[in-house]
Amino acid sequence: MKVLVTGATGFVGSRLARALDEQGHEVRAMTRRPERYQGAGQPVRGDVGDPATLAPALQGQEAAYYLVHSLDATDFSDRDRTGAEAFAETARSAGVGQVVYLGGLGDERDQLSEHLRSRREVEGILQARVPTTVLRAGIVIGDGGISWEILRQLVARLPVMVTPRWVQTRTQPVAVDDALAFLLGVLGREEAIGEVYDIGSPEPLTYGEMLRVVGGMTGGVLRLIVPVPLLTPRLSSHWLRLITDVDLPTARTLIDSMTSEVVVRDRRIEQLTGHRAMSFREAAERALQDRARRLEPRAAA
Repeated sequence: MKVLVTGATGFVGSRLARALDEQGHEVRAMTRRPERYQGAGQPVRGDVGDPATLAPALQGQEAAYYLVHSLDATDFSDRDRTGAEAFAETARSAGVGQVVYLGGLGDERDQLSEHLRSRREVEGILQARVPTTVLRAGIVIGDGGISWEILRQLVARLPVMVTPRWVQTRTQPVAVDDALAFLLGVLGREEAIGEVYDIGSPEPLTYGEMLRVVGGMTGGVLRLIVPVPLLTPRLSSHWLRLITDVDLPTARTLIDSMTSEVVVRDRRIEQLTGHRAMSFREAAERALQDRARRLEPRAAA
């Protein structure tokens, strides 16, 4: 198939473009700077913030993956809304047969964070305008992923962690390899169009439990987690920025989302694709192994 991948330079998008290329698809990688692109597929200029660039990028494409999120901007909701509207309208005009969107887990009956509400809004915009398959995920575990790096760096750098209540929030992470398997598995499936699927590991865990698992695997310095209910999300985001490499706007958005429980409600996608998601421990082990392999050339030098 002829497939466009938006966000092709990102954590998930770069891996997805490579996987699609290896499967024999004709991949078009959308990026704002195609002259710098070094990944799989044919680079094409495109920016959801510049609608004029979308028609050439989508022309002739049978399917498209929408992996655009504005985590690092304070006005991310507005940007994601207008970007999704422009992309959906252009995809419909171009006759794209399927858009696959990676959104966020979360129950509408709960008080979703602004970030998760924005993901859900984008989901609705795409579904209303173009044939769409939605995959909802929590945090994606893999070397280079922002959420994974936060977990790993916190464990490595803090012996005692004073945290707000989000450390007790349940979530259901998904390994990046599992996310890719599910993203690939719905492509071209007529029965998947119009559907919404949850993806995640077999068991829900709190953030505190995940931190302890990673600490036990890495021998990190973390020894004690002390929840402090009065520590506000705003203060918590500043704390996260100081301890980890994440920038402040991204930290604020992620911390806000950590207050919402995001768990898998059904596993229909595993029946559809025949793929079973690995546990958080297995995902963490794989991420650590990938990091070690990535750093090997530096160590040798």
